Amino acid sequence: MADLSGRTAVVTGASSGIGRATAVAFGAAGARVALVARRRAELERVAAEIVASGGRALVAPADVTERSQVAACFQEVTDAYGPIDIVVNNAGILRPAPVVEIRAEDLDAMLRVNLFGALYVMQEAVTRMQSGTIVNVASLAGRRGMTPLGGYCATKFALVGLTEALRTELDGRGVHVALVMPGVVDTPMAEVIDHDPDFLDLWPAALNMPPSWVVWAIFAAVRFGLVEVSVPPGAATLEKLASLAPGMADTVVRWARSMSHWVAEATRKGA
Repeated sequence: MADLSGRTAVVTGASSGIGRATAVAFGAAGARVALVARRRAELERVAAEIVASGGRALVAPADVTERSQVAACFQEVTDAYGPIDIVVNNAGILRPAPVVEIRAEDLDAMLRVNLFGALYVMQEAVTRMQSGTIVNVASLAGRRGMTPLGGYCATKFALVGLTEALRTELDGRGVHVALVMPGVVDTPMAEVIDHDPDFLDLWPAALNMPPSWVVWAIFAAVRFGLVEVSVPPGAATLEKLASLAPGMADTVVRWARSMSHWVAEATRKGA
């Protein structure tokens, strides 16, 4: 784990899941951590955990979908800690549904947080950072569409494109932009889909990864200046290869579903 002593990090979505784990790890590594999310009470608990372990934390509640709140949050961090070195753009929400059943209000909510919220954070960070790293936490769902995550996939596909564009725009300016692409992580967000039979056909809940895996990927992106880190390693590469032969990829998905049904049926009969 990198030594982040003397560096200031802003972590969005810090009240739970990946954001919480990242903030705590950054604090343990010596960073001054600004905790951003809507729920002040949860942020206070995370801050107390960081302080108890000898770290420094600033509670900076904000709704990332509100540009004015994002600006005020960054100003508060700058006033308290000085220049910002690291931004982990992690806030996100998931409202699963088959494509034909997606409600406009659910897609709009996901776009507001997963895309526009991330955009506002990036824009504010770029105007204030002279150097450092912006890590956008996207998803493997941003490389391959899957049910019942069609709307979520759309927002993450968009975030991937936005991130890649920003990286080219900032080339040579001292601010590095990285993508971290996790699969399904054992967080409160995953609980939304852990009981969906269509999704469980492809990814049983027992395979969900711990948040610490993603934290290590974020550290790697910061420490080594990596452009893209998938979790588990190599998963995004497989998805990129699948995009070269989408028909074959669909066949593999179909086969995986069939095998899952076969195993479930065999288990039921054996019981």
